[in-house]
Amino acid sequence: MDAREQNIINFVKKTKECSSKEIFDGVNISVSYATLKRIISKLITENYISSKGQGKGTRYFISPTYEVIQPIDIEKYYEKEIDEREIKKDFNLSIITDILAKHSVFNNKELIRLQELQNIFKKNISQLSDNEYKIEFERLAIDLSWKSSQIEGNTYSLLETERLLREKETASGKTKEEAIMLLNHKDALDFIIENPDYLSPLAVSKIEDIHSILTKELAVEKNLRKKRVGISGTNYRPLDNEFQITEALQNSCIIINNKESVFEKALLALVLISYIQPFMDGNKRTARIVSNALLMNEKHCPLSFRTVDSIEYKKAMLLFFEQNNISNFKDIFINQYEFAVNTYF
Repeated sequence: MDAREQNIINFVKKTKECSSKEIFDGVNISVSYATLKRIISKLITENYISSKGQGKGTRYFISPTYEVIQPIDIEKYYEKEIDEREIKKDFNLSIITDILAKHSVFNNKELIRLQELQNIFKKNISQLSDNEYKIEFERLAIDLSWKSSQIEGNTYSLLETERLLREKETASGKTKEEAIMLLNHKDALDFIIENPDYLSPLAVSKIEDIHSILTKELAVEKNLRKKRVGISGTNYRPLDNEFQITEALQNSCIIINNKESVFEKALLALVLISYIQPFMDGNKRTARIVSNALLMNEKHCPLSFRTVDSIEYKKAMLLFFEQNNISNFKDIFINQYEFAVNTYF
């Protein structure tokens, strides 16, 4: 977003509701009235500004999704230490029920780009035999199991992960738990392949089932948590009441099921399961598998997240926890979808 666009947004935020003439007179950005109208149209297309009325009676106001999708310089944001940042410390149910339920976090340009990538994927897999598709998916499954585990602190390298998943050969100097975490990822992906529509429609019990596969034989409590959990690197406090956790997860399932775009279903599953933190551990792992299951059920390309930097992934997620802003995580999702389409199948 450039300075002119930001000035217009700031003016509209300040005035609450205004006409294009009022914006032109009130914002000093040295452009013609026609150019101003084009900038306003662009901001509407990007879901930063909304409008009502027609012709000269058109009034402009800040979009309900602006706070959720506005660009935030993540490096500048994290220049402040944890206790210096002004954040939304408590879980915000309204961001789910009032904003995400009623509005899209993707703009038309982003959805068109994702659909173009999906069309490439569809064309590519149409030329593969069943065996060739299986081989490519196994490659992606190894990459996803490795990266998803690495984000959680697993120290297996990609090559060590490949040997483990293909040949059941554990790496020297690694813990048994690290190997189990990786093998569980593969089991969860195999389960999705064998039961492609299992998470459609999405339900709390089905999310619990995926979590159970991912945490099998690990010292992780099963079922929805009944006590508080802390998150390193942030002062955000997730819900600590079992009934509120269930309600938040149920609301998220309803919202995800009601979305028309599978891309939005997958992105919201990634973010909301992590935000709610329904389990004592394994939340982000569960979110990544559920998100991929939603994509695969509608024959869309799954994501491996292979080129995501683990720190950048965590920063983008914490930004949603602290500010309910999805902009950086949405960029990760779009970039990883493009990477997956161009790398696999």
